[in-house]
Amino acid sequence: MNWGTELWDQFENLEKHTQWGIEVVEKYNKFVKERSEIEISYAKQIRNLSKKYQPKKNSEDEYKYTSCRAFLTTLNEMNDYAGQHEVIAENLSLQIISELSRYTQELKQERKSHFNDGRKAQQHIENSWKQLEQSKRRFERDCKEAERAQQYFERMDADINVTKADVEKARQQAQLRHQMAADSKAEYSAYFQSFNQEQNEHYYTLIPHIFQKIQEMEERRIERLGESMKTFAEVDRQVIPIVGKCLDGMTKAAESIEPKSDSQLVIEAYKSGFEPPGDVEFEDYSQPMTRTVSESSLSNSRGDSKPEKSSSKSKVKLWPFKKNKGSGPEDFSHLPPEQRRKKLQQKIDDFNKDIQKEMDQRDALTKMKDVYIKNPQMGDPNSVDPRLAEIGQNIEKLQFESQKFEGWLAEVEGRLPVKSEPPRQQSALYETQNSTPVNNNCAQDRESPDGSYTEEQSSESQIKVPTTDFDDEFDDEEPLPTIGNCKALYPFDGHNEGTLSVTEGETLYVIEEDKGDGWTRVRRNEDEEGYVPSSYLEVFLDKNGKDS
Repeated sequence: MNWGTELWDQFENLEKHTQWGIEVVEKYNKFVKERSEIEISYAKQIRNLSKKYQPKKNSEDEYKYTSCRAFLTTLNEMNDYAGQHEVIAENLSLQIISELSRYTQELKQERKSHFNDGRKAQQHIENSWKQLEQSKRRFERDCKEAERAQQYFERMDADINVTKADVEKARQQAQLRHQMAADSKAEYSAYFQSFNQEQNEHYYTLIPHIFQKIQEMEERRIERLGESMKTFAEVDRQVIPIVGKCLDGMTKAAESIEPKSDSQLVIEAYKSGFEPPGDVEFEDYSQPMTRTVSESSLSNSRGDSKPEKSSSKSKVKLWPFKKNKGSGPEDFSHLPPEQRRKKLQQKIDDFNKDIQKEMDQRDALTKMKDVYIKNPQMGDPNSVDPRLAEIGQNIEKLQFESQKFEGWLAEVEGRLPVKSEPPRQQSALYETQNSTPVNNNCAQDRESPDGSYTEEQSSESQIKVPTTDFDDEFDDEEPLPTIGNCKALYPFDGHNEGTLSVTEGETLYVIEEDKGDGWTRVRRNEDEEGYVPSSYLEVFLDKNGKDS
């Protein structure tokens, strides 16, 4: 099956067919491009949807429940799922769209070259045919002229009235015409043989060769189109395992939902710590006797001096506390005991984190000062002292606040704080506040006459705030372990205290990840560590470091 032999006379139809084939490639390339745009748009919409339902700062407490955590995992998996559609769009663009666009241009150039060769061969055989026709007509004309000259000579020779000179002239003219006819015949014969040879070469050699190249070009086009279609399917197939993992993650998150655990969290979140009220004792008003209020009654647990008016419309309060509106006092005394204990513990934990952060900054500045002392050309050691003094005051304030809340926590838990020696260094603010008595009566001992929970504070306190020697605690602190490494994306000049200068591309150890303040604590070697902006780093945390 060869186009050169089977389609030797279909030059124009082959030209139309190959042009149609190029249009098919361009149409398929356009289809893939639109598919890629759809994938990008879909991925963008999925990402926006996932971002829209991400937890807000004021709703982070909701995500302690397993169902909400499962929903958050689903959102994250959907974000990864969107990423796979972006991968599809990128691979379609690189592996199909770009390649087919380049191949189409090459195909057009090759097609143009082959058909130009075909037109040149066709033009050459047409010119040969025209030359043959011209020589043929010239030979025909010369033969007719020679025949007429011969007839004229014969008439002149037969006429007795014509002179001998005229006869000789007619004879010479006839001979000349016969010679011209013979020359035209020879020329025509030469063109005839040449044309047949060229025509045979044209239809059996040149055209088959050109058409064979066109056939091979067309077959390569069809094969390339098939490969692109196969790649189109493979691009989707490549992301199926990752998409499957995303779906498995959603399924696993759904299976991790524990209704019992969520119910227990509701108890921990709203448990008041009060005991249910006892039975209300019957008060007989028909007997002329002094009536006393039941100790178990919630209507008057304190025995107020004002008598309670009897009325058929009066209602007994069955709840041991009222709902408080507003932020409430600093010691959370407006909350039920159990909720108050949790709030106080949370505040203590926050203070401890802040104290640790300040102490880390102090350690970093102390090391920086030591470096300046050893290498004065690097900086002035005295420039660090104001910041160290400020951090020391901040630590003392935070320690005082933490001790104050620990005292309130000890009160709620029904234990007295252990008295310890005061810290070696205390600011004037700490001494003034520590000398001021703090009032915190037990929340369970404050009830209103109607049995509801109220806020009462006395001006005197019977509990002293415990103190702790934080300086001794951190004197022998060991260096923090590394939890990963990082690479500096940009150069950073750490001029401020506690910061570390880095160069672009430098690899460092991460010893404390970003806690939301935009800074990451890193270490270069045993003596150099400090804070660097998180946006300047590409962080790679160890798996164990993440889990911890």
